[in-house]
This record gives sequence, structure tokens and C-alpha cells, in this order.
Amino acid sequence: MKEVLRRIENIDWARWSGPALSALRIVLIVVVAWVAIIVLQRAVRSVRLRVVSRLAGAEGARRAETLGRVIRYLIGLVVSAVAVMLVLAEVGVSLAPILGAAGVVGLAIGFGAQSLVKDYFTGFFILFEDQIRTGDVVSIAGLSGSVEDITLRHVRLRDYAGNVHFVPNSLIMTVTNMSRLFAQAVIDVGVAYRENVDEVLAAMSAVGAGMRTDSVFGPRILDDLDIAGVERFDDSAVVLRCRFKVLPLEQWGVRREYLRRLKAAFDAQSIEIPFPHVTVYAGVDKRGDTPAMPLRMIRESGDGPAPAAPAS
Repeated sequence: MKEVLRRIENIDWARWSGPALSALRIVLIVVVAWVAIIVLQRAVRSVRLRVVSRLAGAEGARRAETLGRVIRYLIGLVVSAVAVMLVLAEVGVSLAPILGAAGVVGLAIGFGAQSLVKDYFTGFFILFEDQIRTGDVVSIAGLSGSVEDITLRHVRLRDYAGNVHFVPNSLIMTVTNMSRLFAQAVIDVGVAYRENVDEVLAAMSAVGAGMRTDSVFGPRILDDLDIAGVERFDDSAVVLRCRFKVLPLEQWGVRREYLRRLKAAFDAQSIEIPFPHVTVYAGVDKRGDTPAMPLRMIRESGDGPAPAAPAS
């Protein structure tokens, strides 16, 4: 022990107080920052897994994953910024002028990049209020698609055609989320005016009941078919409306299958699905007589059109 103390006393500490010690400190700062980022991000992942196990649901899992990704990003950003400032202090760069200049530059950038600041504020409240989660199908800023990623800066959507849209959070005024708790598959069916509405509604109910007992589509449907009745009169059709209460994101598949089965049921019962057509009505005079409608016949081979003949 005395020998160790003697060697420590004989060390030339002045030699180690120069650039070598500063370099050692820089390396130590970088290593500590790297370890801190790894440890904190793993801690966030561990907390996320515990939350998911307690919630035991897909909705909670998506929310925890979205918040966990953003928190890990912020941890890396903050720890890296602190490490950079400490390294600059070690190499002799004064932080006071840099921070002062950063404040002035930040104020100027704040005026010139208000939309960028708005992106982060809007993104924070979107995440805090749980408006959007990864995997949701939403409609924002005039675009619809599945949410692949959400950050404080933007939301990344992929639409049905496979196109990827990056929507800045500052453009999001209204969020329409189509994948929360349940959905409604709303279906409008048009039939000819000559059809008996009650018979058509009975056919629609029978098809809906068949889907409820189906092994594939039955588990996706949460309630019996809800028939609203006559929705409106179109030019050539009576439009009837109904809906299914279904699991999230199942409204489109259930709707397509119901229309497929309903078409087969209408064909089997000879229920007419109308197509657009035009009825020419000549009208009546004050006595109730229908005036003659002038017609003109064109000869296939001849010098000119045949004289007009009245038609009743």
C-alpha cells in the first residue's frame, strides 16, 4: 500500500492537465452520452412493454408504440445536444456567446419559420390528446390513408394505391379517424320504382342475417343489420339505406361482401337494380288530351326526308 501511494505521489500531474486530459474528458463525455441514450431508450421500451401488457389491447399497444417512438427521439436529441455543449466547453469554446447568439438567431428563425414551430406544437397536442396512432386509417388535410409514422414534425400516410404522403402537422385542422373502437359500414341500395319496398327490405334483412352467421364475416360484425329505410328518391331509383356495426377497419370489406351477396339475392328474386334512363313526356293540354308528337322518318336511300307524320 505504501508503494502504491509513493507512485501516485511521483506522478507528474502537470503533464496530464493539458490536452491529454481534455481529450480524455471528451472521450468520457461521448461515452457517457452514448450509454445514457441507450439506457434511457431501453427504459422507455421496457415501460412501453409493461403498459401494453396491462392494457392488453391493440388500441393501447398502438398508442404506446407511437408515444414511445417520439420519446426515444427526444431523448436522443436532448442528450446529444448536452454532450455537444460539454465537448465545446472542453475544447475552450465559450458557450455564453453561442447561447446568446442562438437566442437571437432562434428569435429570427421563429419569425421566419412560424409554420415549423406550429408543426411541433400541433404535433405535441395530436400525440398528447391521442388523436392519431400508428396503424390508424385517417383523413387529414384532404388526404386519406394508413398512418405509417407520426412525429412532432409530420404524419406519414400511405393511401390505397400505395402512395406515401408526408403531411406537416401545421396543415392538420381536422382529424377524421376511421379506426377507433368500432366503425359503421353504411350501404345505399337503389331499386326500381316498380319494386315493393317492403319486399326489398326483407331481402336486405335476410342477406344481413346470413352474414351474421357466416364463419368468416360474422366475427367482424358487432350487431345485426340496422335498416334505416328509404333514404331518398333519385331520378330512376328508390334509394334504401342500411348499416352494419363492425370492428375497426372492417367496414370496407363487410360492405363489399354485403353488396356482392345482395346482388345475387336480387337476381334470384327478380328485383330490378335500375340504370339511368330518360322518359319523354309530351304533356297534356287544358282538356287533358295528349298532343301529337311530330316525328320525322329518314329514308335510307332517297332524295330527302319523308314528310312529318303526327304521332299520338
